[in-house]
Amino acid sequence: MRQGTAAYLFLLPWFLGLVLITIGPIAASAYLSFTDYSLIGAPEWIGLDNYARMLEDPRFFTSLGVTFTYVLVSVPLQLAFALALALVLDRGVRGLAVYRSAYYLPSLLGGSVAVAILWRQVFGTDGLLNGLLGALGLTGMPGWVSTPDFALGTLIVLNVWTFGAPMVIFLAGLRQIPRMYYEAAAVDGAGPTRRFFHITLPLLSPIIFFNLVLQIIGAFQSFTQSFIVSAGTGGPADSTLFYTLYLYQRGFGNFDMGYASALAWVLLLIVGGLTAVNFLAAKRWVFYGDG
Repeated sequence: MRQGTAAYLFLLPWFLGLVLITIGPIAASAYLSFTDYSLIGAPEWIGLDNYARMLEDPRFFTSLGVTFTYVLVSVPLQLAFALALALVLDRGVRGLAVYRSAYYLPSLLGGSVAVAILWRQVFGTDGLLNGLLGALGLTGMPGWVSTPDFALGTLIVLNVWTFGAPMVIFLAGLRQIPRMYYEAAAVDGAGPTRRFFHITLPLLSPIIFFNLVLQIIGAFQSFTQSFIVSAGTGGPADSTLFYTLYLYQRGFGNFDMGYASALAWVLLLIVGGLTAVNFLAAKRWVFYGDG
């Protein structure tokens, strides 16, 4: 009994944090999503009006389109690049620890304010990229982050550049594949391409699935890149108006906390729904050794 009491006392700070920092704010946001709340006065219950307003809000649909484009393009490219580099490093490159650390570094910095500011300097009208292109004789190039047709592409490139985390996980997964499978396939005459598609991909599919789910969730939560690169405006013609940035604008720019809370819950439902779809689809393509 005394041991149980001591255990609960040690767990008390965690329970307090769970209630006050996690469950409490979640419950509060759920309630506020059904209210008209401006941070100044008391919340006023309006039922489903906030959710109905979304159907008539063009910027809501714009932010959804921008975010889905960002996720659907950047996540597959990032995972493909990470897997390709992991395959190269898995061949036993000398100084592997140095390369692994160097390639992982962008993942640590990719969502930081400093890197977002650097990205704006690289892809600005007078940025590093246009300077290099000018040296090659290509003059009159646009400001990549200030042109609607290219602004989102620069943020996609930034996300792909932060391939380090999935690459390290892919590399660990590759190291767990028994070499005897490759040796047996080589004896049977299977070339590198067939070994990749019939051995590497099936045995690595749980790792691919893990990285896919994490990167999709992370991409939907992207905020800093768009906020800094577009100076909080959503870019030219809302071309980089991420869903999270629009939520921030409504909540902390317009002080429309009720609507912002409703936006947050819609985002939660979208991410949760896509994650559920991924788990259902995984039964068809993810191979587990005990299956």
